[in-house]
Amino acid sequence: MIAIGSKFVLRIDGKHMFNPAGLAIVGLLLGSKSVWISPGQWGTEIWFASLAGFFAILVLSASRRVDIALYFFASHAALLLLRAAWLGDPLAIPLHQLQIGSLLIFTFFMISDPRTSPDSRVGRLLFALSVAVAAHYLTFALQMRPALYVALIALSPLTLLLDRLVPETRFSWRSSVPEGVST
Repeated sequence: MIAIGSKFVLRIDGKHMFNPAGLAIVGLLLGSKSVWISPGQWGTEIWFASLAGFFAILVLSASRRVDIALYFFASHAALLLLRAAWLGDPLAIPLHQLQIGSLLIFTFFMISDPRTSPDSRVGRLLFALSVAVAAHYLTFALQMRPALYVALIALSPLTLLLDRLVPETRFSWRSSVPEGVST
C-alpha cells in the first residue's frame, strides 16, 4: 500500500518524489522492529546475476536508463575498491560485496527507475554518485545495513533540483506515434 499509494500521492509535476519500493522498504524498516532485510537474501550465485542482468538490459534499454545503473555500480565499486586498498584488505572482499544479488536488484531496478531518476544524463551521473557516496558513508561510518535504500530515499528530492538545474526532456513510456496512426 505504501509503494503503490506513494505513486499517486507523492508526486510533483507528474514525477514521483521517491522510488515507491524504496520508500516502502525504508518506511517499514523505520516504523517497525519486526521488519528486516538481508543484503544476501538474493544470494551470490552467478545464474541469478546473469538472469538479473538479462532482465535489466531489457528494461533499462527500453527506458533509456542504462547509464545511471552503470554510473552507480561504477561509483559503488570504486568506493569499495578504494576502501579495501586503504584498509589493506584482499581484493576478494570488495569483489564479493559487488556480487550480492540485492545490490544488482537495487542497481538495475531501483535507482534506475525513470519516474524517480533525473531526466538529464549529467543529472543521473550526479545522482548516482551522490547515492553511492551516501550509502558508503551510511554503511561503513554508521554501520547501517539498509544503507542503499536509506541513501536513495534521503537523496530522492535531489532529483527535483537536478531536473531544474540541468533540464532535459522527461522520459515517457508512451509511443511517439501520433494519435490515430496505427503501427
